Amino acid sequence: MMRRREFITLLGGAAAAWPLAARAQPAGVATVGYLTNGGGLTPNNVGAFRKGLGEMGFVEGRNAALDIRATEQYDQFPAFARELVNRRVAAIFAFSLTAATAAKAATETIPVVFSGAGDPVRIGLVANLSRPGANVTGVTSLGVELGPKRLELIRELVPQAATLGFLTNPTGVTSPETWPTCRQRLERVASG
Repeated sequence: MMRRREFITLLGGAAAAWPLAARAQPAGVATVGYLTNGGGLTPNNVGAFRKGLGEMGFVEGRNAALDIRATEQYDQFPAFARELVNRRVAAIFAFSLTAATAAKAATETIPVVFSGAGDPVRIGLVANLSRPGANVTGVTSLGVELGPKRLELIRELVPQAATLGFLTNPTGVTSPETWPTCRQRLERVASG
């Protein structure tokens, strides 16, 4: 797993690695695409991202630009990713595995850096965690693996609860693998 500083260093390095002139941007300005759902568009998330870019020497308005595309309609990610590719951004930051999957499908050359929950290897986003390969890399919380454990902890904290709810976006790339795992774990907890 990468730590935050390594992640930002990677993104900054990726942005610096792409020739600015070839990207049809104003001289000395690297545009970074930010592809996210509404959850990734919070002031804290975008502020931390801008701060990280600043720590790498990329200051918005001076030598960097941030092109943000956000939606709660996951089927819009492919079109937004293509727009960023057509803008010839230096790199794309994807704030979910679903956004990263769309960005990967849109380009084989522009670096894509993701942050999300789920198993990026299982969904084919990267080759493996230690050597992701191609133009895609990032960090993940492996939420699919941790989700059932969180439910077990809730069950321990509130053992009298007769019903537990589980919310997810059914169109997210990790949702199909999340449901069966959580259901199996809950059934084991309930019976044991």
